[in-house]
Amino acid sequence: MISRTTTDKVKDRVDIEEVVGDYVPLKKKGQNLWACCPFHNESTPSFSVSPAKQIYKCFGCGKAGDPIQFVMDIEGIGFNEAIRHLAQKYGIEVEEEKQATPEAVQAYNERESLYIALGFAKDFFVKNLESEEGKAIGLSYFKERGLRPETIQKFDLGYALDKWDSLLQAAKQSGHSEEILLKAGLVLQKEGEPERIYDRFRGRVTFTIHNLGGKPIGFGARILTNDKKQPKYINSPETEVYHKSDVLYGIFQAKKSIREKDNCYLVEGYTDVLSLHQAGIENVVASSGTSLTENQIKLIKRFTDNITVLYDGDAAGIKASLRGIDMILEGGLNVKAVVFPNGEDPDSYARKVGPAAFSDYLKNKTQDFIAFQIGLYKEEIAEDPIKRAELVRHVIGSLSKIPDPINRTVFASQSAKLLEIEEAVIQTEVNKILLKGEKDRYFKEQREESEREAALEEILPTQPEQVSFQSMIFLQERETMRLLVNYGFEMVSDQTMVCEYLLQETAELHFETPVFRKILELYKSALEQKVLPQPEFFLQVDDQEVKKEVITMITRKYELSTLWETRYHIFTYHEADDLAKTVYDNILHLKKKVIKKLLEEAKQKIKEAETLQMEVDELSHRIQVYMELKKYQVEIDKLLGIVVSY
Repeated sequence: MISRTTTDKVKDRVDIEEVVGDYVPLKKKGQNLWACCPFHNESTPSFSVSPAKQIYKCFGCGKAGDPIQFVMDIEGIGFNEAIRHLAQKYGIEVEEEKQATPEAVQAYNERESLYIALGFAKDFFVKNLESEEGKAIGLSYFKERGLRPETIQKFDLGYALDKWDSLLQAAKQSGHSEEILLKAGLVLQKEGEPERIYDRFRGRVTFTIHNLGGKPIGFGARILTNDKKQPKYINSPETEVYHKSDVLYGIFQAKKSIREKDNCYLVEGYTDVLSLHQAGIENVVASSGTSLTENQIKLIKRFTDNITVLYDGDAAGIKASLRGIDMILEGGLNVKAVVFPNGEDPDSYARKVGPAAFSDYLKNKTQDFIAFQIGLYKEEIAEDPIKRAELVRHVIGSLSKIPDPINRTVFASQSAKLLEIEEAVIQTEVNKILLKGEKDRYFKEQREESEREAALEEILPTQPEQVSFQSMIFLQERETMRLLVNYGFEMVSDQTMVCEYLLQETAELHFETPVFRKILELYKSALEQKVLPQPEFFLQVDDQEVKKEVITMITRKYELSTLWETRYHIFTYHEADDLAKTVYDNILHLKKKVIKKLLEEAKQKIKEAETLQMEVDELSHRIQVYMELKKYQVEIDKLLGIVVSY
């Protein structure tokens, strides 16, 4: 496990803007930086990064945390792995400690062992290119494809020897167990013969697949013979560290260029990526021959909102893959397309015409998705009204996938001109699809809400009124903690601070929400140790629930521009302007809600006493408790300026 010293060094060194900026493009607005959230689909940025507070918060899905939590969330890794990742980024030496639970050690060791085994395999395949067999077969193939040594090195290209178990034996000699090699997908176990274990990749050139951090997580391998019984390509299976639908080939090498160029070229194969890099076009990734997935689109969206899809010159294949464009549009990205001449793909065409002519071709032949789709069917629809109508419906379906209404309107207008059809017709049909989608979503949400309520009734013995009281008390407890965390050391009078007043007034109250109890106890404990618990204090505790809640308390989605006051001299009200009244009213509202809940409980006890025909003294006592609570309620209402006839 990682030492506390290393963790503290990482926390002191990391910068939230740098860490998040490695994954999503940030734009400054007010005091904070904003982006579309990398954790859920959205077209309007609701993901806020505060450089001053070193936190992030999504106002759409609720994700929140510090730089370490961000790496954990976006990479899907644990705390220790996130610390290692950031330590490597900032050049911090990692110190180890031996204290950890056996389960944590086992889980961490296994995942690390997979990475180490895959790293060993990568080095093994790369080194094989220096062997006699590797030079004659593997390196010759790469040279025939026009790949330069620096490209081979940059992408960790290699060769798997044409032997039964060369990798297995080399890995075992280096201390890797057969169990880990099997889990990493590097070797196979012969069915019915568990003792027969052999290499998955044999006699093939290898393409290393990296994760965003540059670690090898899998391999693609191409056969170099004409053996019809063998597939042309084989790939690593799904493992603990490799999920094909979440990965794009070349993303590690391309992410910086994608962000800088604000565009991502999407191709199909490994060699397409390699040839484009050699042509000076580095903002390119491949789906590796698989259908584009939602997670791969989200991965690209971390770095840009613009995708240009490069298609082979095969009309039938292009038409079969058009669903990918609709998925990209639905993901909130802008789509363009380039089609290569018949019989050419990005790799072959780049090698055929050279870097300069290839770049010019991309610039001159790039089309927006509407012109591209209509152009594909231009000849077919010229003489066939039925196919023309089908194309119109297909284009309308694509338009309905665009989440941004302005973009949707612009492309609808363009579609009308290219299809020679009235724009109003297209807009009407698009609106019908959108309306149906809204209705479907509404009824789906209603069904899900009904299911949640039914589940809640099964697990909660409380009445609906009690659930409502719990909800009201939760919100008021949160507001009390928000005032305590944000304004604890502000003065509400000449001699009293906010924290003194709030702690005194809530001393006899029991906070029902566990996370607020934890925050309150942390606050009190800090004061006892002569520590002033400012918001930053809670961001250092090892409790993700507390950190997330405090971030919600100290982060606001909207900020008033300072220009209102500095330039236009329009002065607006801030809650801190009359903090004494804000804090005082909050305590009254909290007590009012607690008393309201107690009144309901007292009423139920009176009904219970009447039903069970308890003794008169017991019934009288319960009525007296109810009346005392009622007096408190009346008094609080008076203090709040509420006049109610009871």
